[in-house]
Amino acid sequence: MFVLAHLSDPHLSPLPAPKLSELFGKRITGYLNWRLRRGAHHRRDVLDALVDDLVAQKPDHVAVTGDLANLSLTAEFAEGRALLARLGTPARVTVVPGNHDAYVRSTAGMYLSAWREYLAGDEPSKPPFPFVRRRGPVALIGLSTAVPTPPFFASGRLGRAQIDRFAARLAELRKQPCFRVVLIHHPPAGTRPWLKRLEDAAAFRAVIARHGAELILSGHDHIAAVHAIAGPERSVPVVQVPSTSATFDDPRGGGAYNLYRIAGTPGAWSCEMESRGFRPDGKIAALARTALAGAALSG
Repeated sequence: MFVLAHLSDPHLSPLPAPKLSELFGKRITGYLNWRLRRGAHHRRDVLDALVDDLVAQKPDHVAVTGDLANLSLTAEFAEGRALLARLGTPARVTVVPGNHDAYVRSTAGMYLSAWREYLAGDEPSKPPFPFVRRRGPVALIGLSTAVPTPPFFASGRLGRAQIDRFAARLAELRKQPCFRVVLIHHPPAGTRPWLKRLEDAAAFRAVIARHGAELILSGHDHIAAVHAIAGPERSVPVVQVPSTSATFDDPRGGGAYNLYRIAGTPGAWSCEMESRGFRPDGKIAALARTALAGAALSG
């Protein structure tokens, strides 16, 4: 059995004090939003407790689906690397970026150098996405939807070139005995405001319909949800996880992360999802267990 942990959208706090010169354009609206609203729902003690619990579970690998940063300030990328190091070594932790990790053009690519070892594929490739990392029976396929956007936008985009490369990698992996897990920040299923959408979600779904996958992990909306999109033989589950730093009173759901217990062989995979988070008494425990196996998994 292979155990994969999944967390997303930690939105690391406290927010570093920005320089006045850094608060132009989109950053000023994001900064004010953090100070007046969002910052109250993201606490470091919540994140720290959940990370400690996750590490104690001793998963075989950890997947982080973006938004470690808030405003893409230079100092935030160092903080993000420190979080990744707490979770494990680069060989045991994989990250893909979110829209807040590419918030503005001036630092849009900084995560690539700051977190390089955590998003490097087994085989060096240019451009870096998609990358593939084989770990036991699992093949992790990392995508980037992180692009700078105008103020008030939180949308994402893969782009035609990345989608074509993604299709080619999925086709290759389909011929191999592996459980394919796609990591993407913006969910390709479900509903959300137009300003927060994945712009080319239809093109992504078309690739999955043609080549399949076993599991798709995402974040972005800060909610717990399981959707399904069509694969060549069976539907493919799309899982969203809440923000790992969200307070218990966050209207979208308190902080949590997921564990996926993967077993079996091609055509007969099993995958049980365990969601872990805070109970009303303040203790961290398993909140739900869901079987994602059988008809939901392509083989």
